[in-house]
Amino acid sequence: MQNVHYSVSHQSVRRSIRCLMNLRGVFGLNVQRLRRERKLSQEQLSFISGRTRAYISSVEAGRRNATLDTVEILAKALGVEPAALISAGPGHRRPARVMKQVASKSAE
Repeated sequence: MQNVHYSVSHQSVRRSIRCLMNLRGVFGLNVQRLRRERKLSQEQLSFISGRTRAYISSVEAGRRNATLDTVEILAKALGVEPAALISAGPGHRRPARVMKQVASKSAE
């Protein structure tokens, strides 16, 4: 498995924590993680899925409620089962830097 670079800011750490608390956020983080693992840009994923780049961006940020049709389309475009996009199970990991920052923030 290849390492994927994640740029981490205080705002993205807070977003990650908030997103893990709701399904829309988990879905967005999974779409982003899988897209990056496949070395696809948002533009490339939008072309494959037939959705706009702005829509992909909104989904990844947890700002959009995706329909079941969209979940299925994005899963197919990313080569995974739809359940993989909505699962916060073992395949869903945050980068170690985010985990360290979360730990330091909760210690404050």
